[in-house]
Amino acid sequence: MSSAMFSFHFLLFIIAFLCVVAQAPKRRFEYKLSFKGPHLVQRDNSVPFWEYFGDALAGDEGIRITPSLRSKKGSVWSKNKLESKGWEIEAGVRVTGRGRIGADGLAIWFTEGRGSKTDNQVDNVVFGAADKWNGLGVFLDSFDNDGQHNNPYIMAVVNDGTIAYDHHNDGSTQNLGGCLRDFRNKPFPVRVKIEYYNQILTVRVHNGLTNNQNDFEICMSASNVVLPASGYIGISAATGGLADDHDILYLSTHSLHDPTVDTSQVSEEERQKFEQEFKQYQDELDKAKQDYQKEHPDEKKDEYYEGGDDQWFQSQNEKEMKQIFDGQNIINNVLREVNRKLDELMGRQEMVISRINAMPVGQGQAPQQVQGGGQQQVAGSPIQRHEVDRLINNQNSLLQQIGDLKYIINDVQQKAIAIQNQAGTGGGVQDKMALHEMKDRISNVANDIQLLINKPQANLQCPPPSPSNNCLSSSVFFVALVIQFVLTIGYMVYRSNKEAQAKKFY
Repeated sequence: MSSAMFSFHFLLFIIAFLCVVAQAPKRRFEYKLSFKGPHLVQRDNSVPFWEYFGDALAGDEGIRITPSLRSKKGSVWSKNKLESKGWEIEAGVRVTGRGRIGADGLAIWFTEGRGSKTDNQVDNVVFGAADKWNGLGVFLDSFDNDGQHNNPYIMAVVNDGTIAYDHHNDGSTQNLGGCLRDFRNKPFPVRVKIEYYNQILTVRVHNGLTNNQNDFEICMSASNVVLPASGYIGISAATGGLADDHDILYLSTHSLHDPTVDTSQVSEEERQKFEQEFKQYQDELDKAKQDYQKEHPDEKKDEYYEGGDDQWFQSQNEKEMKQIFDGQNIINNVLREVNRKLDELMGRQEMVISRINAMPVGQGQAPQQVQGGGQQQVAGSPIQRHEVDRLINNQNSLLQQIGDLKYIINDVQQKAIAIQNQAGTGGGVQDKMALHEMKDRISNVANDIQLLINKPQANLQCPPPSPSNNCLSSSVFFVALVIQFVLTIGYMVYRSNKEAQAKKFY
């Protein structure tokens, strides 16, 4: 029993130890070692807490380390040191060029001293910064110097300040590791994340093909890497015979701390430093206010600035009231939308009801026989649905027959014009008489059609049934009329053609 309890306690100890080891380090944002647009540049063209050298040019959205001109180099370095045993640097870069191959490349530095002295041509320059650095350099090399077809390449190189960088072999014998990644001309910024914690160096790369900020992949990882306890952060770039635009859009720095150590407590030295800075800023503000009051004595004092410190912050009751007010606004907007949809639904319902009530009623008509059945419609009873459908179908059929008749008339008229053109001016009297007769018949038919169209639809009904019950329907009558008219016109055309052919023999 005792051995089982010992094993259980030992297992709990191992689990607790693994949980502590596997816990992620605490991250602290270092604003003095970071920058990001917009409004990056001050009025004096300076970047807060940073300095740029060489051909670098700071803009509102970022810093252009080198333009796409030959033999240019530039760099930007932090004014303050990063003093932490663990840190994380994330940089968003954009390398663009018109050629298929670019040059030379870009570097991200963590060095004991700033390598910004690149004006001396005797010094061997590494991507726009000084050689023989003491610290870490992560290189984005875009030009293939060794001819091995292994560029663009991203690699990490550690130097102790005594080794010169091997340009001829692209540092292949000096790097800790790297990956082959094309970082030129990407639709989105290429992101490089460098993490150093517990002497483990990890480089992750975002390929710049998507806008997902978490789409990183590991480029290299190395253990037992020894770097200086403090150092400057810098970004540099250089161009050669080929040239690219090297832009740095943002740089974010975090210091990494042991999760088991409470870092929320500020040391006495830092507390005194912060108090001194706050007192200095407060004195400058009071002095500026007094100077302004002396220069403008007639102006009334602004009560907003003369009040206490409580007016700068919201109380708990104000926060709760604001939350309640926001929630009521959301509910009010939802109710307004529901009310609008209900009004639309009621309007549509009223429209349907009005249309149903406005349907014609067959009051005052004589009883008539329904086709296809023996039922009689009683006078004064409302019109039925099937009767409305039958009336609409008869009207559509009548309109279709009239359209066919118009088409036939137009065809006959075109043939008559063609016959007249063939006969010419020397035609006989009979042709002219035939044409006049055709025109008269066409005019008569057109008049009859116009009368049918203008005739009210309510009167379109069969006459009262005769005792013999042999009423001729309108459809049969129109079909017979059309057939007779077509035969007449065809006969006249045939006779005209025969007469025209007979004249050719004379």
